[in-house]
Amino acid sequence: MQISGRRIGEEETVVHVVVNVMPKAEILDPQGQAVVRALGRIGVTGVTDVRQGKRFELEVDSSVSREDIEKVAETLLANTVIEDFEVIVEAGE
Repeated sequence: MQISGRRIGEEETVVHVVVNVMPKAEILDPQGQAVVRALGRIGVTGVTDVRQGKRFELEVDSSVSREDIEKVAETLLANTVIEDFEVIVEAGE
């Protein structure tokens, strides 16, 4: 499956892709827990959980398939033993 985006000039189409990487639900997130503790110290209450992850923004041309992007996410951007990822192809302008 090819992805589509906005046309730049005459021949190149650029697509904006976001890859969100988050710790798996069953994995302890010490960074997120540190944020929860810090919120209490600055007087913010009611936040019971924080999960900290990573966001990658890719600009790709239209020849790159969704399967290619998922391969990049799975092999380079996420450690799939402890992290899940989500690929979002944003609409071109």
